[in-house]
Amino acid sequence: MKPVTWIPLLWGVVCGAAASGNFHWRIQDVIASIACMLMSGPLLTGYTQTINDYYDREIDAINEPYRPIPSGAITIPQVILQIWILLLGGLGVAYSLDLWAGHSTPVLLLLALGGSLVSFIYSAPPLKLKQNGWIGNYALGASYIALPWWAGQALFGHLTWATALLTLAYSLSGLGIAVINDFKSVEGDKALGLESLPVVFGIKQASWISAGMIDLFQLAMVGVLIAIGQHFASVILVLLIIPQITFQDFWLLRDPLTFDVRYQASAQPFLILGMLVTALAVGHSPLIQSL
Repeated sequence: MKPVTWIPLLWGVVCGAAASGNFHWRIQDVIASIACMLMSGPLLTGYTQTINDYYDREIDAINEPYRPIPSGAITIPQVILQIWILLLGGLGVAYSLDLWAGHSTPVLLLLALGGSLVSFIYSAPPLKLKQNGWIGNYALGASYIALPWWAGQALFGHLTWATALLTLAYSLSGLGIAVINDFKSVEGDKALGLESLPVVFGIKQASWISAGMIDLFQLAMVGVLIAIGQHFASVILVLLIIPQITFQDFWLLRDPLTFDVRYQASAQPFLILGMLVTALAVGHSPLIQSL
């Protein structure tokens, strides 16, 4: 279930709650936010990672034969049972949150169903979105940034079209992050015909694409913040982007195969802090909230 992958989703819920402008530090809101994090992280991200490992078992046998499925540590029936428990658990929590929020339309359940469908077609044939580096990585980026943000915002307020579009644009920086996970899988991807960006463009050029996507679309958010009158937030976001670029030069652009983990550990905290700054600015923007 790869608990380390839950962190961006948990943070995305926090950003959505902040962007709603309606989260209050009272016990019922805190419990609801924790339940939303449980849905987004351990349950539905756990489902996503498990189903991805299930369909990637042949690639993992080449790249990472020590992983649970190819090593035989867990049987296929056990994997399938885990997939169903996590999926149904996530959907159940989503519907419970809709009841708590008094939604006439089960928004959280619909988001959970939509995200689960994207997770399935990302990993499973015949679509297997991850076969295409651009489409697959964007699906991954949007699932890690936009979906939990939408869930947190819908839980405590109203999900607006303006916020939905803004977070989908922000997710293009998530595309750049998703590329980093492809560097370690180049041999297996080549063997099985998966067109990840490192396979298509080579490791060096793919590292530049990754860095460019991360920086470009965060800078685009700076422009959005200026446009909606959130100038202080735009300055803070620029100050958070600068160390990311520095770490890209240190680790990502020099040797992404060796330093991918070190790069993510050093640079991603600034990215997620930038997301929260943007979310808080959105939550305090009358213009965005009215659209």
